Amino acid sequence: MKFLKVATLLLCLIISWYLLLPDPGFPPPPPGSLVSTEPADTESIYRRAYFTDLSRQEIMEYYSSTFALRFLPWVQLRLNNPPEESQTVIRDQALTSWLEELVHPWRESVYINGFYPTLPTQAINVAGKHYEAKITVRLLPSHPVTRLTVLAMTSIITAVLFKEFTHV
Repeated sequence: MKFLKVATLLLCLIISWYLLLPDPGFPPPPPGSLVSTEPADTESIYRRAYFTDLSRQEIMEYYSSTFALRFLPWVQLRLNNPPEESQTVIRDQALTSWLEELVHPWRESVYINGFYPTLPTQAINVAGKHYEAKITVRLLPSHPVTRLTVLAMTSIITAVLFKEFTHV
């Protein structure tokens, strides 16, 4: 039983270290992209939009590498969300072809919304240049105190449940 307590304490310390790692911050724009200055794209500090000629695969590879944690680059989930969710996650009138999310479990996540025009009236021409796509990036940060509070509450609940079920 003493081994279990020591192992649990060690696990909590490792998870605490992970939760206190510095945030990667807002990912920089993809290479060769143009920052959008449209009012809807600049109304939030956690949302930015870019015009680009990169493919979806190139965009996601870029953001997977730039949003990675410095000490744990492999701790990242890539989730493919239905495009309809962009209306609630990105913006209520966001045009979208695809929506993906990069998540650091129990920490921050970033949504990448891509729009590739399919109609001639939707063509993206900005400052005299044609772009293949517009991407909107939304960061969902979390505070380290909140992360540690969730860890503490989870640990307490787990300990209580473990104690209850070992008496059964």
